[in-house]
Amino acid sequence: MRQPDTLMLFAAGRGTRMAPLTDTTPKPLIPVAGRTLLDRALDVARDGGARRIVVNTHHLGDQIVKHLDGSEVAVSDESDLLLETGGGLRRALHLLGTDPVITMNPDVVWTGPNPVAALRAAWDAGRMDALLMLVPVGRAEGRQGGGDFAIAADGRIARQGDLVYGGAQIIRTDRLAEIGEQVFSLNRLWDMLIADGRAFGVVHRGRWCDVGRPDCIPLAEAMLAEAMLTDG
Repeated sequence: MRQPDTLMLFAAGRGTRMAPLTDTTPKPLIPVAGRTLLDRALDVARDGGARRIVVNTHHLGDQIVKHLDGSEVAVSDESDLLLETGGGLRRALHLLGTDPVITMNPDVVWTGPNPVAALRAAWDAGRMDALLMLVPVGRAEGRQGGGDFAIAADGRIARQGDLVYGGAQIIRTDRLAEIGEQVFSLNRLWDMLIADGRAFGVVHRGRWCDVGRPDCIPLAEAMLAEAMLTDG
């Protein structure tokens, strides 16, 4: 069976934690080590095997549209209303199709194995409706607070634990139709899939940094520099 190769990047948030940098620049276009977060995420997506990519926009979205001009990346416009991750994914379904979709948050930086490639390799369509890339709290640079999930021996996930959601996953989208609200988080869908025993996790074997605040930028840059020295 063909592994998922359609991917959505969530680039519509207001980036309030990144203020004042996001007063004039959308968070995905903030540079880290000389390259925008959006371009870094696109590199990870393409290198990991994504073939069709959709990016949603809201805050200062015209800048993102201009940045993507000439690329093959499709844009899902949320300029009228910020729909959060669940609502944003549902609005983009006409661009994404009906197969399971890879989603990514662009405001994180990865080193080590490509998370998209790892998710695609681990995806089991017969068992899974969601497969989340998780990071141990102790290796989650820039993270404030504890973990999000625990993972069982069979790979199924449950709420509460010492693993952080890394901002990348593969997920089926058909049950989005069961949620009545227009604006909602993907947490709603995860809870449904966890209850049915259809939500799984895989642990990232490299390093990871949340780039949600200005003070996280030097953390991410130091992590990337160290990875370059190690790889070199």
